[in-house]
Amino acid sequence: MRIAEFSVKNRQFTVVAFVALLAMGIYSILSIPRAEDPSFPIPIYPIIVVYPGANPTDLEQLVVDPIEDRVRALEDLVSVKTSIEDGLAVILPEFDVSVDADRKYDEVVREVNALRAELPQDLARLDVNKVSPMDVNIAQFALVSETAPYAVLDQEARKLRDELARIAGVKESDTWGYPQREVRVSVDAGRLAELRIPLTTVLQAVGGESVNIPGGSVDAGRRRFNVKTSGSYRSLDEVRETVIGGAQGSTVRLRDVATVEWDYEELTDHARLDGKRAVWVTANMQENQNIMAVRDRLWAAADRFEAELPGTIRLERPFDQSANVKLRLSRLGIDFVIAILLVLLTLLPLGLRASGIVMVSIPLSLAIGVTLLKSVGYTINQLSIVGFVIALGLLVDDSIVVVENIARHLREGRRPLDAAIEGTKEIAVSVIGCTATLLFAFLPLLFLPGGAGQFIRSLPVAVVVTVAASLLVALTIIPFLASRLLKSDGHEGNRVLVWLTHGIERSYRPVLHRALRRPYVTVAAAALMFIGSLALVPRIGFSLFPKSGIPQFRVTVKAKDGASLAETDRAARHAEAVLRRHPEIIKVAANVGEGNPMVYYNVAQQNPRASFAELFCTLDHFDATRTPELFEQLRRELSTYPGARIELREFEQGLPLDAPIAMRVIGEDFAVLEQISAQVEAVLRSTDGTREVDNPARQRKLDLRVAIDRPRAGALGVQMLDIDRSVRLGVSGLVVGAYHEPGHSEETREINLTLPRRAAFADLATLDRIWVPTQLGAQVPLSQVATVELEGSPVAIRHWGKERSVTLTSQVMPGHNTDRVTKVVLARLAELKLP
Repeated sequence: MRIAEFSVKNRQFTVVAFVALLAMGIYSILSIPRAEDPSFPIPIYPIIVVYPGANPTDLEQLVVDPIEDRVRALEDLVSVKTSIEDGLAVILPEFDVSVDADRKYDEVVREVNALRAELPQDLARLDVNKVSPMDVNIAQFALVSETAPYAVLDQEARKLRDELARIAGVKESDTWGYPQREVRVSVDAGRLAELRIPLTTVLQAVGGESVNIPGGSVDAGRRRFNVKTSGSYRSLDEVRETVIGGAQGSTVRLRDVATVEWDYEELTDHARLDGKRAVWVTANMQENQNIMAVRDRLWAAADRFEAELPGTIRLERPFDQSANVKLRLSRLGIDFVIAILLVLLTLLPLGLRASGIVMVSIPLSLAIGVTLLKSVGYTINQLSIVGFVIALGLLVDDSIVVVENIARHLREGRRPLDAAIEGTKEIAVSVIGCTATLLFAFLPLLFLPGGAGQFIRSLPVAVVVTVAASLLVALTIIPFLASRLLKSDGHEGNRVLVWLTHGIERSYRPVLHRALRRPYVTVAAAALMFIGSLALVPRIGFSLFPKSGIPQFRVTVKAKDGASLAETDRAARHAEAVLRRHPEIIKVAANVGEGNPMVYYNVAQQNPRASFAELFCTLDHFDATRTPELFEQLRRELSTYPGARIELREFEQGLPLDAPIAMRVIGEDFAVLEQISAQVEAVLRSTDGTREVDNPARQRKLDLRVAIDRPRAGALGVQMLDIDRSVRLGVSGLVVGAYHEPGHSEETREINLTLPRRAAFADLATLDRIWVPTQLGAQVPLSQVATVELEGSPVAIRHWGKERSVTLTSQVMPGHNTDRVTKVVLARLAELKLP
């Protein structure tokens, strides 16, 4: 209790401490890292498997099951979720948030690497990634051109990528949305058969020539020389001159049996900005950086790059995350000014001097709060900003009470020094108790477990440190200032206080006396009001995280099962046309065949697939009333397209969720899963408040299966591996080596060995041109050892805890509460009889 007396009597110390705290606060405000989202380690490590040509069932048996068995043996595992599609599997092991994220990542990598030898050797990719909020791109640039070839766009995009990657504070920069260049080796299978050269010979020759193995070093007298070997290919002529064998006493080179030229990978995805062809260049930010400073450096680099662009290409900036951060900080500034004005208004009964003293506590408490927030490792982000906004309504309470009590002592005739000391001492216990109550109110959020707790923790920390700082200010700086600045306005105070006192005497005092004379009635009325407030909770509903309220949203396009990229593109163009009819939408970035690069912390980029497209849209501004109405209108307009499922998705806070309502059905028999999923889907669709119900089990597709006649293949000396390799060669091609572009030491291009194509994509006629080698050196047409049949299969297989599962999702209509709708759905699902 003597802290107030010490502060008042030791003027020099208090002034120095006040200035020091203010200086630290200003420094912290200027230097504390700023970002849109909080950063924390996430113990989730996606394992990405790419196996071109494999269907979901084959991937499940050959790759996913062995990896899941290894991962499930690790300690602290919470769950394993797996998604398996054609040629792609994503395994998501999640561990307890208390683990050391880096050490656990090393364990997962070790287990996967130990299993690598047991998996198929022709996997195109097997990676273990980390998940971090800092993977979100803070800027997305677009190189837009309808006439420039992809080769030129690729060259310019790589230049910009490299320029951005060198900027201080940038973690990584990448390019998206266009096919990569490759060296295409189109083999004449008939010519190979005529020369009796097996396909494996061509594969080994090209692959061996493209390998670059350092030769080591040798000593010669007093000097040491590095030995350079032939190295990898450096020109297309070198590729053409590759010796692949001999026939009739002559040397056969690759140019004799194949055409070697520059081409592009098979077009699996492409991008547009406002209807114009584009490629993306993105950049994300390192931890503990100021997004404003990094953004300014990015924009300066982009301006320099734009000045050197060819006239056929223009540079656009469709996404700038710092704008959202600036908007939130501006709202905090507005709330700060409002708090100052409200303090001035509410403290007029005590006089302008008292109002001025209390107003000092607002910036000083915030400054100390920011200093403490930075010292414990947090940043200025959307949640800490919300915490400061909440604290603005609380941090003046202690100072108001202290100043009012000091003013009362002055009106009673005490000297300012004595009034400040005695007035603060009298209510110190009450002020501390009140502040402690506020702090304890935020403890549940402070100790919220799991990933949700880590994500939201900066909010309660910001409130706690700021309110605690306000208590320190109220017991030290405020008494000191009051002892120097406050003066007595007489026994009754100023005119405003006199008017306010008379008003209280006439209105509140009679009610108070009646309440005190009837204590049982008063307590009963209070209890009824409390019970009544609890009854409102079910009607209001419960939600842990709200919608983001940012001026961006996305539109997902899911074409019918087995749809081609061209069919998906038609649906995406329809959605673009609908969106461009609304002037509130200023940018539409379309991604056909793949998701938009990650720009929000809980929305990961969708993996490539021909039946999917995503549109990333930017509004001129977000209006809490009009924007939701616009979204509903857009949903109605987009839902009329017959050939695809087009859905508008808002960005939401919290853990990543596909939809607010999700029901998972688990079982090994896929046929039974389909039946039960159909029943669950019927329940969801018939429940009031649901919309956009999605049942993945309904999605089936037809595949072409190469059915091998094993007896006939054995009789002809054809091995199964050679059949598979030949089909792969004809349909998608085989990557057999790497090509280093001259002048681009860091850039390597794939060498793709394939059959000649008549169109951009392989067609049914391609299968008729495939030849299969025999063990005797001859080659036979594929049709002699296999037939092509239609076969039905699921579009995707999902695992939950190593078991097959189907997750049905549903959005919630406006005006309905997610919690209430979910409870209704659960009650109805409880009536289903499951095997």
